[in-house]
Amino acid sequence: MKNQQRGLSLIELMVSLVILVVGLVGIFNLHLISKRGSFEAFQQTQAAYLANDIVNRMKLNRSELSSYAGTYSGVRTAVKSCETNICTTSETLSWDQYQWDQPLIGTSERVGSQNVGGLDSAIACITENAGAVSVTITWRGIRELSSSAKASSDCGHSLGKRRRVFALNTMIL
Repeated sequence: MKNQQRGLSLIELMVSLVILVVGLVGIFNLHLISKRGSFEAFQQTQAAYLANDIVNRMKLNRSELSSYAGTYSGVRTAVKSCETNICTTSETLSWDQYQWDQPLIGTSERVGSQNVGGLDSAIACITENAGAVSVTITWRGIRELSSSAKASSDCGHSLGKRRRVFALNTMIL
């Protein structure tokens, strides 16, 4: 008589489980990498939005253009609101600086007492020279980069290899 086996042996089952686990680990790692990339892209978009916001504020207050120059890191104190009050150009300058400085540290979104809506360790630098405006926003990214390329500005250079930079150069006439 012939002795025929039907079904799977234990070794075949173990091999198929190992192959399945290796595939699942690969998919899990791919998911993590895509989440990081998505978050980095979100931060880049947020920096672009903030840079465009301050440029538009500067265009609306051209007489104080050179006064917008400086470093911003979320430490400005509240000033007279120009949303409900009539403001002079210098009061509008202070209001614009305060309104723009706060989203850098994420005051628009809070969880408990912690700001979570901004960029991590954000520092912004604005320079102006005869209408040529440069807005540079730096922040700390999720992971270190392999090389620390010198940007056009030393703004936020203390962030090291995790430093991310968004720079916007424009003319305001």
